[in-house]
Amino acid sequence: MLFNSYVFVLAFLPIALAGFFAAGRLGRRVAGCWLIAASLVFYGWWNTGFVPLLLASIAGNYAAARLIHALAPRPRRQTAALVIAIAANLAALLYYKYLAAMLGFLRMHGVADIVFTDPVLPLGISFFTFTQIGYLLDCRNALTHDRSPLNYTLFVTFFPHLIAGPIVHNREIMPQFADHATYRFCSHNVAVGLAIFLIGLLKKCLLADPTSLAVAPGFAHPDQLTLFPAWHVALSYSLQLYFDFSGYSDMAIGLARMFNLRFPLNFNSPYKAQSVIEYWQRWHMTLTRYLNLYLYDPLALAVVRRRQAHGLSTRRDAQASPRGFAAMVLFPTFVTMTLAGVWHGSGLTFLVFGLLHAVYISVNHAWRILHPHRQASTGTMHRSARVLLTYLCVLAGAIVFRAPTLTAASQLIGGMLGWHGAAVALADGRAAVHAALDIAWLVALYAIVWCAPNTQQIMRNDAPALGRIQPGPLPRLSWQPTLPWAVALGCTATLGLLSIGGTSEFLYFQF
Repeated sequence: MLFNSYVFVLAFLPIALAGFFAAGRLGRRVAGCWLIAASLVFYGWWNTGFVPLLLASIAGNYAAARLIHALAPRPRRQTAALVIAIAANLAALLYYKYLAAMLGFLRMHGVADIVFTDPVLPLGISFFTFTQIGYLLDCRNALTHDRSPLNYTLFVTFFPHLIAGPIVHNREIMPQFADHATYRFCSHNVAVGLAIFLIGLLKKCLLADPTSLAVAPGFAHPDQLTLFPAWHVALSYSLQLYFDFSGYSDMAIGLARMFNLRFPLNFNSPYKAQSVIEYWQRWHMTLTRYLNLYLYDPLALAVVRRRQAHGLSTRRDAQASPRGFAAMVLFPTFVTMTLAGVWHGSGLTFLVFGLLHAVYISVNHAWRILHPHRQASTGTMHRSARVLLTYLCVLAGAIVFRAPTLTAASQLIGGMLGWHGAAVALADGRAAVHAALDIAWLVALYAIVWCAPNTQQIMRNDAPALGRIQPGPLPRLSWQPTLPWAVALGCTATLGLLSIGGTSEFLYFQF
């Protein structure tokens, strides 16, 4: 079931909300069971056959978590139980998402001749698998205090984050499910959540989906694109991805708020970033946080401890040496970003996407280490140049990310460099008008991206999500429960609903 579908907006959501608060009058457990049932209906709407897989994953991981808790006095056995549980999760992920591609690669190179039909990928398997692995790791580190099976099941299945995130931590969500106030109707939270949801719906239906029209044909035949069409396709995809994921993140946060819960921020105007490091702190923020917490930081800490054990320096000046930089920066960065790339998919393009961003981040770190006293200029021109350079780096990565093959990616980039010619084919006046409209549309979208406040900044006065929200441009454009805002959101809802018929699924649903 899609957030941007009539059945969700006009049927599922009102029934789920009304049933949740009605059940809340009968007690927290009744309301919790209702929300779990509603979430399973939401998940099974696409394919009911995967509901048992989800339930088996929840039951197995909860049992593993209880075992890990019980083995706390025996660290070695506890670690063994953790490793086995994580291996089981990764095995399921490997089977559904990567095994067919791996065997196909081996068969292509004559290593093994094994025919394996690619299974249908369960929706959200990457997200609910990573969520539960994080919970198991937190159990090992004694960071889980709520062991209620009901709250754990709610934590995993809650439908606003089940399919495509955000990737939530138990310590920020499970206490909210344990709070009795969560199950009482709050008109203010419903109003705030609905406002955020409608803004996200507008981004998806009226900004992301229309921008996608040129993307698929362009990536299907990149060798035929001259200079302007190649740039049009690349820029359109980057904007489609931006508004699609921004819209989804808004809708997920808004839905949670309607149920009196607050999610962590997951999207914070990443195209305003002035470095690739900052970009990853703004794009898919919960994935970045997850990878830092459970992969990059442990790897970096292990390297530091190993160097200390061998009497080697771990100070900043040591990072400036080639060997120190390779050990303390390159190693954890490349491992983390490689995993970030292949997490999105099994194709070679995803691997190269991760490696490309590892290079970007490493260069970014090298600049910071080698020029620690150089203060970045705060002038508008300098800031704009850094934003533009960062965006062009991200754009190149997005092309690799979207392209069906590395050859197609190189052909599209070649077209952007003029390798296929710079001529613009305008057969008649109508074609010229279409080209002008395409340019105007892109300019309008970039104006929103770079000059307008984001959703969290518009809703900042009502603490829309967990985490600190910085003030944005146009501070007067702040949501308030007033008649003008009600009219504006009513128009937004009307436009969004009228556009639902031709909308597509969210891009991150495939991951």
